[in-house]
Order: sequence, then C-alpha cells, then structure tokens
Amino acid sequence: MTLTPPVPDLYSIPFGRTGPLVVFCHGLFGQGRNWAQIAKHLGLNGFRTLLLDMPDHGRSAWTDDFSYLGMADMVAAWLAASPEVAGEAVRLVGHSMGGKVAMLLALRHPGLVARLCVVDIAPVAYHGHDNITEIARAASALNVHTLTSRHEAAIRLADGIPDKVIRSWLLTNLVRDASGWHWTMNLKLLAANLDRIAGWPQVEGRWDGPVLWVKGGDSDFVTPAYAPAMQRYFPATRRIVVKNSGHWVQAEQPQVFTAVLERFLRAGR
Repeated sequence: MTLTPPVPDLYSIPFGRTGPLVVFCHGLFGQGRNWAQIAKHLGLNGFRTLLLDMPDHGRSAWTDDFSYLGMADMVAAWLAASPEVAGEAVRLVGHSMGGKVAMLLALRHPGLVARLCVVDIAPVAYHGHDNITEIARAASALNVHTLTSRHEAAIRLADGIPDKVIRSWLLTNLVRDASGWHWTMNLKLLAANLDRIAGWPQVEGRWDGPVLWVKGGDSDFVTPAYAPAMQRYFPATRRIVVKNSGHWVQAEQPQVFTAVLERFLRAGR
C-alpha cells in the first residue's frame, strides 16, 4: 500500500474572490500578513491572493531542520492540495528568504507556477549581511518569560536593534497567551541556521516562465555580479530597480512596488 504524505500545516490569509491567484512568500522573521496592504489592493482589482506563513514562521507548523529545498517542497505540496488553488498555476511573489523559496519552487515544481516575482534577492549564497545576525542575536537574548508588556520588549531590544521600524516589525512575531509571551517563529531553529538561510542549495535546471526581478535602489542584495546566476536559472527575467528603497522594497515604496507588480501580473492574463 502506498502512503500519501500529509499535507504541510501552513497558515494562509485570502483576499479577493475572482481572478488569477497570486501567492505571497515573506522573508525571514516575517509573516504572510506583511503583504496585507498589497494583497488587499490586488483583491479589489481583479485578483485572488493568498498570504502564506512560511514553515517555522507565524501560525504555520515548526520543523526540526532548516532546508530551502524542504521548505519549497512543503509550500508546493500545500499548493497542490489547497482547494483555493484547485490545480491552478499561480502567480508567485517572494521577498528575500521567501524569494529563494519561490525560485526553488518554480525550479522543482514548474507546473505550479505561471509567473514569478522575486523581490531583492538572488539565487546565490550571501556573506557579510550582519544586520540579520544582529536581529537574530537580539531576539534570542530577549528573556520573554520575564516580560510584562510589548512596550517593555521594545525597550529591551533597542540596544541590539536601534532601528525602530525593524524593531516594531520584529515584535509583530511576539504574542501572549495563557502561558505568557512567546515568539510565533521558530527562533531557536532559525537563529541556529543563519548560514543556511544566507546560502543557496545545489540545484539544477531552469524555469522558462516570465520572471520580474525587483531590486531596491539602495540595497546591495542584488548586484550585477548576481545576474548570470539569475539568467542561468531564469532566462526570461526582467529586472526593475525601485529608487529610494532598501531591502524591504514593498514596505519602503509600497505604491511604486504595487504598480510595478500589478502591471507584471496583468501581462499574463
């Protein structure tokens, strides 16, 4: 007897009732709802959208090991089984860590993807982005068991994460229930695997569908040196630079990003 593997327990938020389906994959320490404003706009303008919490983030299930290949396969299995997807090839959008998941999903499960938008990340291993390490270190050092409020958490994190915007974004992962305060993300696993998260696995093949590659104008996560790798895996790539934005393009220039993304998504209709 052949056993069917269980469908991964991933949490999703839908917007919109009709039109092509757009699926969003967030970055490290994020949640699907980070995309809410953009998804709401698309949902009111002829698209259906799904905001996914990636494995080990938000309300999705935790795992015992970090693997980009495993994460991409989990998302693919969830899409293949989802009644909202119902066999439709989706328009897939991924930022940073979620961009790597989205790229690998297209490479490994090409039939699930109709169009791909990759936001400020490349299919390469990264080195020297110490801000992610600093965020993980500060979050790991926070003793959540002694917290009395979210405001207190913000004060304690201020030295390690001086940027108020990043601190506030990180604290969306801190919740309180009957047992006290805790992180919704699998912080211990993620903090222990920052090298893997910065990396890129050995993977072959290419995906010939249309790809929009969005770079923040002030970000160093996408450089000309990474273009050959992107072209090798995704020969139909078009790169767009959004001025006056860093790594979090969609948050720093939401109107410009939404307009660029919507135009790309509509091109395939």
